[in-house]
Amino acid sequence: MDDELEDKVFYQTYISHMRLLSKFAMGISPLNSTMAYIWKLLRLYCIRPEVLLFAVLCIIFVSYLHVLELWSQNVMRRVSHHFGVPLYSPRNTGRTPARSPAERNSWEEIHDYGAVYAVQGRRPRMEDRYVMSTNIKGTDVTIFGILDGHGGEFAAVFAKEQLMQKLNKKIEEAVNIAAGKVSPLPMRRNFIENKIDQEPTNDADDKKMDDTVQPPRTPGSQRRNKMKKAFSQDDDCNPTKSNCKEEHGLILGKLTSIRLAKESFLKTNNKMVKPTEHDAGYYVDRDKKINFGKMVTDLVLLTDYELVEKAKKEENVAGSTLLLAVLYKTQLIVANVGDSRGVMCDGKGNVIPMSFDHKPQQTRELKRIQEAGGFVQFKGVWRVAGILATSRALGDYPLKEKNFVIAEPDILTFELNDHKPKFIILASDGLWDTFSNEEAVAYIKDKLNEPHFGAKSITIESYNRGSVDNITVMVIVFKDGRYQIGTSNN
Repeated sequence: MDDELEDKVFYQTYISHMRLLSKFAMGISPLNSTMAYIWKLLRLYCIRPEVLLFAVLCIIFVSYLHVLELWSQNVMRRVSHHFGVPLYSPRNTGRTPARSPAERNSWEEIHDYGAVYAVQGRRPRMEDRYVMSTNIKGTDVTIFGILDGHGGEFAAVFAKEQLMQKLNKKIEEAVNIAAGKVSPLPMRRNFIENKIDQEPTNDADDKKMDDTVQPPRTPGSQRRNKMKKAFSQDDDCNPTKSNCKEEHGLILGKLTSIRLAKESFLKTNNKMVKPTEHDAGYYVDRDKKINFGKMVTDLVLLTDYELVEKAKKEENVAGSTLLLAVLYKTQLIVANVGDSRGVMCDGKGNVIPMSFDHKPQQTRELKRIQEAGGFVQFKGVWRVAGILATSRALGDYPLKEKNFVIAEPDILTFELNDHKPKFIILASDGLWDTFSNEEAVAYIKDKLNEPHFGAKSITIESYNRGSVDNITVMVIVFKDGRYQIGTSNN
């Protein structure tokens, strides 16, 4: 009896104690009640057979779409690689639909001798342009070019259209003259065979210098005879007499003084003077060789003048760099304005620069800018007047008028028989921000078997490395030592 009573007391004490602990615990920790509420909601609304079945079906459907996309891309890649052309042919549209951020607003062009691939990348607009023009009007001359616009695409588009129009016409005329198909226009030559316009002369002076009765002469022939008289080998001035060199020196000094005075006048006025447009015969010497370097330089400056004049009227401050490669027979002439760049992989695998960037901090460029009254300031990179990151460009008329920025190209000429190149790379600075010359050549070597000869791969790789600019890459491949691209001999 006593034991039963004791058990009842113990049981009641235990129950009272547990109730007290439960109330105490619930009073200091509301988390338990919250979790209980959430679990109740899940049990009532989510963990139901129909809901779980629907979720499983959604997961299966999304996974199927993802696998289908990967499979289709792989199939298209194999088809493109097998037939050697992209699924979206640039010959029809010139552009391919963007399939990734790196390919947003991209374009491409593929030929059997090379390819170009360009992406807008992380820039809001695509301002790059390119040129691939082979066998211009049957002359066996081929031109490749990269134009990298800034401040808009106005300058790059204008420069491409106008420069190529002028260049094509001059090349056709010059090649025909060199081949003897067309006679050059009458031209005046000075004593060192540079073809320049001479100052008007006085007919009376000609008569004093030549007392011999001559047939009627045109003003041009009078000036030529005058120059011949001044440098004749007769008794008045033959090589054995010391006064001959003195006379030569005096004339050279006068011509130099006139040239320096003219340059000083132009510089002090800070006005762009329209460059002289010469006829095609001006660039063909007596040996029938064409001076493509001089031709490109003159036409680039003329195009820049026209661009600046139009930009003033439209108040457009855009500009563009220019990298132009002219291929004729075994000669490669490269003209560079700005910081696009070209490199060559020669027959031994060596990396040969085909151009050098025009940067404001370079000694030569800095001196020129300072002599013109300008300055160079560091704002992330060195910039002309704190504005432009390249010291040479087409357009940019506010900086062009004061000669802070110029458009005169550097010209480099390569004899391809000496270098025996495997391929060349022309690209805008979007590529060179992430690749060195050596890295780019090594990368393309491993990708030459791709449909784009590595141009697309290196462009996307540059984007993935963090390039923030438009990226345009052109790869030209020379096969079996043949350099006349697009001609009947190729």
